[in-house]
Amino acid sequence: MHRFPIRVYYEDTDLAGIVYYANYLKFIERGRSEWLRELGIDQRALKRQGIVFAVRRVEADYLSPARFEDLLEVQSRLYDLRPARIVLDQRVIRGETELFRARVTIACLADSGRPAAVPEDVAARLRAVGPGGN
Repeated sequence: MHRFPIRVYYEDTDLAGIVYYANYLKFIERGRSEWLRELGIDQRALKRQGIVFAVRRVEADYLSPARFEDLLEVQSRLYDLRPARIVLDQRVIRGETELFRARVTIACLADSGRPAAVPEDVAARLRAVGPGGN
């Protein structure tokens, strides 16, 4: 499982001082990007090859609020790998408390916007960590 720390800033909160719901999507996006980077997957190089990743589906559960100055952790792990998509489970936690969880389906797309196969080198890196892996 990949772990990525995030601190809640004032700009992340609403008038009640809790994290605005849409910001959890930003947090998990950062977690995914950092995880791919640590796996050695260069998304800029993929784009130059005509391949991009796009969020196709997010199933999200908001469980408990985060507040200004909280130190959070985004946890990301592979759930499933298909020929043209990657499915991840992601959580945002504060200490031992789970605040948010999501299952995120990422589509692999060609320049045309049509589905494309996940490049073999990317798939190999993802298979190496496997479901639940780093």
